[in-house]
Amino acid sequence: MSDIAIAPPKTAGHGLKRAIERFPFLPALLILVVLLVLNGLYQPRSVSLVGITGLVKTYLALMLLAVAQTYVVYAGDIDLSAGAIVSLVNVSIITAMDALGGGTSAVLLGLGLGLLVGLACGIVNGIVVAALRLQAIVATFATSIFFTGLALYVLPVAGTPAPTAFWRTYGGRILDIPFVMYAAVLLAVLLLVLARTQLTTRLLAVGDDQQAAYQSGLPVTRIRITGYALAGLFAALAAFCITGDTASGDPLVGGKMTLNSVAAVVLGGTALAGGFGTVTGSVIGALIIGLIGSLVFFVGTPSEWQNLVQGVAILVALMVGILVSRGARR
Repeated sequence: MSDIAIAPPKTAGHGLKRAIERFPFLPALLILVVLLVLNGLYQPRSVSLVGITGLVKTYLALMLLAVAQTYVVYAGDIDLSAGAIVSLVNVSIITAMDALGGGTSAVLLGLGLGLLVGLACGIVNGIVVAALRLQAIVATFATSIFFTGLALYVLPVAGTPAPTAFWRTYGGRILDIPFVMYAAVLLAVLLLVLARTQLTTRLLAVGDDQQAAYQSGLPVTRIRITGYALAGLFAALAAFCITGDTASGDPLVGGKMTLNSVAAVVLGGTALAGGFGTVTGSVIGALIIGLIGSLVFFVGTPSEWQNLVQGVAILVALMVGILVSRGARR
């Protein structure tokens, strides 16, 4: 009688492992649901349609910047100048719109200029890191100082107002639906399209093993520069949201956003070493940061303790996500 090999039954743990490998953002999604429930318990209106719309409006800029950071991290790099690019684009479009008269054509020309500024900053970062082969963390820290200096040169003092047509459109409604929700849907469609392109696959391949990617014939330098260029464009879009939300120019507005964007990427399950992750996870990570901030406020935390409590909460959320992922992989 011949031996018959019987495959071991698939366990729930094995299924969870495969699910997390395919969808690395699942732990973050679980944390997001828990935070939504907690926010709803302390402030029921926060989980209403109005509350969710307000959350998206407030943190859409951070979502976009987290997406920008993700495309760089895919290739195993990092961009510490992301917030500085937001600041530079912010003051550039405000100054241009103001100089052109503030009309509809001025707004459109200003937005076009902003995209060009973001793209140029991304390409500069890509050349410095990929072509000149400087360490990404040091090189982008240096360019962040440079971009901030340019922003202060363009607009030394904060306060120049945005054109009324711009901020009213951003904060207004179309067919009784908030404009920001249209922007969120367009972002989702754009990310879906980008996820199906070769660029995403190539960025992940470079991040997974740069030497193997080079030996397989991939133009590694060009791919990394493209990743930074794409990050610059998304940083410019984040600047548009900040400008529409604050209705003014500020040369330091994006300074605090850089590390939050990195935290959102990690919370979303993307590996900082590169080669693994999703932009969906980064968007969820940005929402987690926003919900943690809301929860800290709703529970009545004293103002002097809010930053401390928020930082600890983000650290706990990160640890939970990592532990769940590790447990599933085992």
